[in-house]
Amino acid sequence: MSDQYLLRGRSVADRKLGGEMMLISAVDSSLFSLNGVASAIWESADGTTPLREIVERKICQEFDVEPEAAYEDARGFVEELSKHGVLVVYDNPFRYRAIDIRDLDGAKAFFYETP
Repeated sequence: MSDQYLLRGRSVADRKLGGEMMLISAVDSSLFSLNGVASAIWESADGTTPLREIVERKICQEFDVEPEAAYEDARGFVEELSKHGVLVVYDNPFRYRAIDIRDLDGAKAFFYETP
């Protein structure tokens, strides 16, 4: 099975509030509250790092879980967020240049330009 490469959706804003990551979709106004594991996946979703690597380098090391169990849980999380367009899943690394813009309150927005 090929791995998945994750990219944050274009129409999503995020903010950390009290140690918890909050996401809101501009498409349908869906609000998501992410736990520590889900936040680590979200923050690592750069379009070039495979999900398995995110799980092994971030999740397993930070949360002391077994790789296969963590990977299966991560795939379920990714599938759920991809249904809402919050995460975009690719079979190959995504080639882009991301521009990270932060407003005065610390919220982030990502604009993607393909090279």
